[in-house]
Amino acid sequence: MSVRAFEAQAASVPSFSDLQSQFMPVRDVNAQQERSLSRLERLAVVITDRVGSMGFFLLIAAWTAIWLAWNTLAPPALRFDPAPAFAVWLFVSNLLQLHLMPLIMVGQNLEERHDQLRAQADFEISLKAEAEIQAVLQHLTNQNALMFEILRRLEQSADRASR
Repeated sequence: MSVRAFEAQAASVPSFSDLQSQFMPVRDVNAQQERSLSRLERLAVVITDRVGSMGFFLLIAAWTAIWLAWNTLAPPALRFDPAPAFAVWLFVSNLLQLHLMPLIMVGQNLEERHDQLRAQADFEISLKAEAEIQAVLQHLTNQNALMFEILRRLEQSADRASR
């Protein structure tokens, strides 16, 4: 194989600068998501993060236990929501649920949008990495072929010199 053939083969492999120009630069989807949120959406995300925590669960569990214990065990004159109906507790709990459920759904929709941005960015990075790996492998293949050609020529030169 001639040097020109090796040069032609090497020229067909894209350089890293060619690869970089084919792909968009890596983007910070977290910052992009932050910039795209309105104030109300930010509030929904903050509330969703807090409501979806063990701390909030423990707060609601403690509030419920204290409420039910007080209205069951306190002196009858101090009970404000008598057992077994606990009508006020049910009313307050239902109000809390009615307000939090749509807000949690809004927060989940925003998180889904963020997840989709991250998935797209991951896909773009994977495509770029695959193209770079292919270029590296092609360069290595070309180098191997060139080294074998050099070795073959060295062996031929050594054979001629030994004659």
